[in-house]
Amino acid sequence: MAEFLAEYALAIAMVVALLVGIFSGYPVAFLLGGLGIAFAFIGDIPIPFLGTVGSRIFGGVIENWLMIAIPLFVFMGLMLERSGVARRLLLTLQRLFGRTPGGLAISVAILGVVMAASTGIIGASVVMLGLLALPVMMKQGYRAEMACGVIAASGTLGILIPPSIMLVLMGSILQISVGALFKAALLPGLLLGVLYVAYLLITASIKPEWAPLADPDAHDADTTPLALALLRDLLGPVLLIAAVLGSIMAGIATPTEAAAIGALGSLLLALIMRSLDYATLRDAVRETSRTSAMILFVVIGATCFSVVFKRLGGDYMIEEMITGTGLGPYGLLLLIMGLIFVLGFFLEWIEISFVVLPLVAPVVELLDFGLGLSGQGLLVWFAVLVAINLQTSFLTPPFGYALFYLKGITEGQIGIGTIYRSIIPFVLLQLIGLTLCIVFPALVLWLPGLMP
Repeated sequence: MAEFLAEYALAIAMVVALLVGIFSGYPVAFLLGGLGIAFAFIGDIPIPFLGTVGSRIFGGVIENWLMIAIPLFVFMGLMLERSGVARRLLLTLQRLFGRTPGGLAISVAILGVVMAASTGIIGASVVMLGLLALPVMMKQGYRAEMACGVIAASGTLGILIPPSIMLVLMGSILQISVGALFKAALLPGLLLGVLYVAYLLITASIKPEWAPLADPDAHDADTTPLALALLRDLLGPVLLIAAVLGSIMAGIATPTEAAAIGALGSLLLALIMRSLDYATLRDAVRETSRTSAMILFVVIGATCFSVVFKRLGGDYMIEEMITGTGLGPYGLLLLIMGLIFVLGFFLEWIEISFVVLPLVAPVVELLDFGLGLSGQGLLVWFAVLVAINLQTSFLTPPFGYALFYLKGITEGQIGIGTIYRSIIPFVLLQLIGLTLCIVFPALVLWLPGLMP
């Protein structure tokens, strides 16, 4: 043990400094980059080596064609948020499930699935669902824990259900097909949506006081026949989803090209909904620039950190720690999943993806799970498992971003303790979904095998 600590002292110190810096509240992007530069000098790394950091940033990040998909997908999500599609669809779904136990909560969960497949932007989805549904649910007499939990959990589905920014970045990090990741993540994402709906149905049936039935006169009057209303309000998002995902899965367009199709489609949808004006376009472009810049700076900082960390032997340290446990392939997989789950309490998914994935992926790629997969196929399965796992990071305190988005919406009317309690069953459902995808790999691998 003493030899291990002595050999990897700087790598360990680098990890400890990162954790301390995160708790200090310093911006993570600058923290990662600053630690990389500082430990390069502390570790007496030759100056010419630092040039590889710059080349990695420019060659692997700035010039990466795949990264262009990120601002396009962000823009698509923001335009859809402002087009009024979500509000109309929620009202129609409320009519559809109005007499079902927990009908409004089920409508929120289904809307979360639809908007996740249309946007992929967590902040926009949680805020949108919260502003639309939370006041109505509280007025209808829903228990705060159920209302907050379903809004936060449904809003995070966009990080898993394609088109997902997380999957785009994972494809770039692991050098695997983003199209294959989109296909692999679709069924697990829908599985989580089904688990949410099943939980809401069961809970509302056992505890009807948690989710009272809707008053037929409580929502906006709409004389349109229900079937026509569903067709009207679902047609736009479904066509957009088909254009984006269908073009990728059919091999017609790359993810970047499909993202451009989605951005254009969201503009046309906003135009059709008569919600496209200069102010809306300006706000969407401004927020897209802000979000994309935040992601890009974190990626640059994480690249600097990971390059120096590997130079100090951090990759070998992680490999020795994992393989030295003596566990079998599935035991090691559960250990890695447990580590990522715990890191999700303190780190954002971007840092975990860029710092942890490059370190553990080579170990996983050499394991034999008896699935008959090549290295690339195994990494696709592993990446989707990590994506499901990282979805919990948006819900787990103290740094679950969905919780803070929701807290901001409530304007102090619902305590943070209530919000924390609300997400417990949904985190458990996400872990159940993760377990099912480990036990039944076909849930992840069937669609990529069907549509190679």
